[in-house]
Amino acid sequence: MSDKALSEHIGAFVKHHRMLQNKTQEELSRAAGISRSTLSILERGETVTVSTLIQVLRMLNLLYVLDAFTVIKTISPMAIVQEAKAQRLRARSKKTI
Repeated sequence: MSDKALSEHIGAFVKHHRMLQNKTQEELSRAAGISRSTLSILERGETVTVSTLIQVLRMLNLLYVLDAFTVIKTISPMAIVQEAKAQRLRARSKKTI
């Protein structure tokens, strides 16, 4: 999908959910703290800032869509083996001098 197509897809998503919630562009833009023309630009699939998109998604209670960007750290199998080898298997008694 091209950048333009993705922008249009996001814009259609925002407009669809705005309409489902029965909000006008004016109501949503005011709640998000942006101008109505900026919201219109977003819904048409034109370029807006990520911050603007986040504000709009927040007002539509759709921030969960950003969960796709969650980074989950994984440990490689080799790291697990190396960590297991590094663990002590026995305790030693302290030598007194």
